[in-house]
Amino acid sequence: MTTTPLLVVLGGLPGTGKTTLARALATRLGASHVRIDTIEQALLRSSLGIDRVAEAGYAVGMAVAADDLRVGRSVVADAVNAVDEARAGWRALGGRTVEAWLTCSDAVEHRRRVEHRVADIPGHRQPTWDEVVATAVDPWPGATVVETAGRPASAVLDLVLALCR
Repeated sequence: MTTTPLLVVLGGLPGTGKTTLARALATRLGASHVRIDTIEQALLRSSLGIDRVAEAGYAVGMAVAADDLRVGRSVVADAVNAVDEARAGWRALGGRTVEAWLTCSDAVEHRRRVEHRVADIPGHRQPTWDEVVATAVDPWPGATVVETAGRPASAVLDLVLALCR
């Protein structure tokens, strides 16, 4: 008996805990972790002169996710997903989809997270606090809002796992 693979689309501003959650979620679900930051940084390192790295990163990520879903593997998509075009692209992959928008409503905690993060992708420049708060975000009515402020990562994981059931 086969089950339909799950596509979990995570979104949120930098510093809200997406990658921490995505790694734990992928491990618990036995899913692939498709991280757009990693893809974009690889494109930048490639020296191919790609003009629109963000768009290319999402396109590559969605193609990889589609391949995994096609062979029955669940996927956790880890990206800011601030615009509806990106979200629509994930939805177009079809199948069982869970959408979650992570937020950190405590501005002091959020800023601390942003300013004290260490890049874990070679060559990746972390955004500044000013860049994070200036990010334009389209409304995402289909996503469940997941508050991460004041919550341990394990509690956030439990919340999102409940959405996946």
